[in-house]
Amino acid sequence: MAGGGRTFFGHPWGLATLFGTEMWERFSWYGLRAILATFMAASPAHQGLGMPDETAQAVVGVYGALIYLVALPGGWIADRLLGARRAVFWGGFVIMLGHISMAIPVTTPLFVWLGMLLIISGTGLLKPNISVMVGRLYPEDEDGRRDAGFSLFYLGINLGAFFAPIVVGWLAAGDRWHWGFGAAAVGMALGLIQYVWGGRALRGVGERPGMRLSPAERRRFGRLAGLGAGAAVAALAAWTATGTFTIDRFTIVITVIILVVPVVYFGYILMGGQLAEDERDRMKAYIWLFAAAAIFWMIYDLAPSKLLFFAADHTDLSLFGVSIQPATTQAFNPLFIMIFVPVFAALWVRLGTRVSTPQKFGFALVMVGLSFVVMAVAAALAGSGRVSVWWLVLVYVIQVFGELSLSPVGLSVTTKLAPEAFKAQMLGVWFIAVSVGDAVGGQTGRLNRVLSEPAYYLVLAVTAIVAGAALLMFTRRLRVLMAEHHHAESLPFR
Repeated sequence: MAGGGRTFFGHPWGLATLFGTEMWERFSWYGLRAILATFMAASPAHQGLGMPDETAQAVVGVYGALIYLVALPGGWIADRLLGARRAVFWGGFVIMLGHISMAIPVTTPLFVWLGMLLIISGTGLLKPNISVMVGRLYPEDEDGRRDAGFSLFYLGINLGAFFAPIVVGWLAAGDRWHWGFGAAAVGMALGLIQYVWGGRALRGVGERPGMRLSPAERRRFGRLAGLGAGAAVAALAAWTATGTFTIDRFTIVITVIILVVPVVYFGYILMGGQLAEDERDRMKAYIWLFAAAAIFWMIYDLAPSKLLFFAADHTDLSLFGVSIQPATTQAFNPLFIMIFVPVFAALWVRLGTRVSTPQKFGFALVMVGLSFVVMAVAAALAGSGRVSVWWLVLVYVIQVFGELSLSPVGLSVTTKLAPEAFKAQMLGVWFIAVSVGDAVGGQTGRLNRVLSEPAYYLVLAVTAIVAGAALLMFTRRLRVLMAEHHHAESLPFR
């Protein structure tokens, strides 16, 4: 237990170590995300990959989806093989190697794809396990201090997310994409230095796996992992040999696989015969909330692709008379989150149980839908010339109102509704909703083949608003299924 002695704003000093590590890791993640789509869509003459915008949008969507999906095996590896502490270190190291790979200034995209694969793998190890370590810094009976500690930790996430697009966007300007990727690598390296330098303050937290695999289980796991990796490589090689493989089609296949995961998982839970009747009712309610969350993230996480393209192609990039880069618009979201988190935290405390989880989710969907109504107006105005970047500022303000109504309660309601037999596993299910939303959102770019820009935004807006209205209409029924009374709020995973 990381207990007395030196403190960090009244918390165990180990929190300072994890705060800094996570801040720099998020700097690297959000920095890359802020330029990835525009790099992929830029022509080779501008040192990019020359992809169509819709393909770049699909790649960014699948990339984000896999980042959240690998949190599940990443948590398992820490619990059974490495322990959280080593998982975080090796995850950060692999992430750094991924950014270095992308920073190599060569014309072949091989190092880009290798870098993305490494970043996905490393994030799966680091992201879920560093949060686990924060929780373990506190005694079990100190819920209040733990919640406050997570609030500080969440501040670190958003500080990294705020500064990254500004710094990386500035460095990558003028087709210096690899400078931006290099900055992300430096950010992760600083996070690793912070982690190793401050490791003593963690005082043993996360050093050992919770349920270490036996030697026989290790061998079995090694064989299965090897067979799975071999099968995936063989399938990819066979597909490539047919001459029909393209990045665009690959993103579709990955999206379909991601969509199948929750269908199979919920089917297994509901039809496995392990649920009591009240647990079955709660799971039925949870599926509706899961679908609502997926729709929310489908729109919300278009920020680093569709909205980034809009910033680059259709806005006058000037704030208070100062020119900014397209990537800088990605800093609006974390800025507004830091501003409004205390406001919404106080609001939910004041409202108490008068506002239910389905109502919060419904409100979030309406907000994210309205944000795209604003985008539709902006896109229509952009038909006659560039529009003010303040349109995007308004969009992000509205979206943050939605996020702070949905994201903080997602993990909490997942824990509350989880059947006893699936308590630990269900925490990862919430992240699958984000994964589904990101993957599907990435594919929505294909709608532009048949829809104008304003119509594209309106179709997604109507989808979200109708889903939100449906949740609000059926709130009473869902509350009965959930047996909802009161539950604690959790901070979102970003």
